[in-house]
Amino acid sequence: MNPLKAVFNRSSLMFMWRYFSGQTPWDTNATPPEVMEFIQKTSPGKALDLGCGTGTNAITLARHGWKVTGIDFAPNAIRAARKKAIQAGLEIDFYVGDVTDLFILSGTYDYALDIGCLFTLKSDDRKKYVNHLVRLLRQEGMFMLYAWLPRPWKGTIRGISPEDVDALLDSSFLKIRSVVGEENNFPSAWYWFQRI
Repeated sequence: MNPLKAVFNRSSLMFMWRYFSGQTPWDTNATPPEVMEFIQKTSPGKALDLGCGTGTNAITLARHGWKVTGIDFAPNAIRAARKKAIQAGLEIDFYVGDVTDLFILSGTYDYALDIGCLFTLKSDDRKKYVNHLVRLLRQEGMFMLYAWLPRPWKGTIRGISPEDVDALLDSSFLKIRSVVGEENNFPSAWYWFQRI
């Protein structure tokens, strides 16, 4: 194996470069209607935004009374998120970190949100992610996940099937609902889970 490949994750570096250069088409600065529906029906509590990017959804949650923690591996994304929160006059805890290694976080959360993070992880990392999610989300807490279904992507297949999502979360979560749709003509899905 090439030693440089072992040190640098090409996909991670690509995301960091995209944030640095401002080429982030996924950063819509709009909170999805699925999240807005949840916020409108749920009393505020403590929320965890996994792969928070520049903080759009964390800021929306905070504006609706939630105490929010956001985490993302891209330092430029977190810098932008902190700046946006300050400009909005909101106190949000943003951390640069890896969603598969959340030992910097403790306590319990009432709600966890992941828009486009879990499906990018390798199989072993997905298990680490879920172990931390189980540790951090209180019983009966809600987890909302948006993920691509498997699709061709730059010579490989990227995404996660609904069956794989269910298998990952089955022992600790109850699936409340799922909706399959599409993004840019490719299949994707929203999932609502409750911690058991």
